[in-house]
Amino acid sequence: MREPLSPEMFDPMCPSSAFPIQIGGKWTGMLIRCLEHGPRRFTELRNALPAVTPKVLSETLRSMERDGLLTRTVHDENPPRVEYELTGLGRSLLDLIEASRAWAAEHFHTLLKARDEHDLESSP
Repeated sequence: MREPLSPEMFDPMCPSSAFPIQIGGKWTGMLIRCLEHGPRRFTELRNALPAVTPKVLSETLRSMERDGLLTRTVHDENPPRVEYELTGLGRSLLDLIEASRAWAAEHFHTLLKARDEHDLESSP
């Protein structure tokens, strides 16, 4: 049995929208991390990422499937069970995501400070 996903797996102090390195859309990197240890259902992914709306989550998953990063499997059950799983191409991004996370842990506060200083100097 896989461990359940938790929203605590993502640092709320490091929002992806502020990060200068982005893989795919805003949520793609986080979804890759959610799928790192095996297939997950939509609800599991939604629970791990409470800030993403169901519509945006669906759009991101469709985009990732189109890019070949994951597969979507519909199991013939009632109601149908749908699972998402990383492909080899999707898995190839895990090292890059980990390197980006390490960089962020080391430099994120410096990045935010630089932005704040720039904004203060640039404001009228």
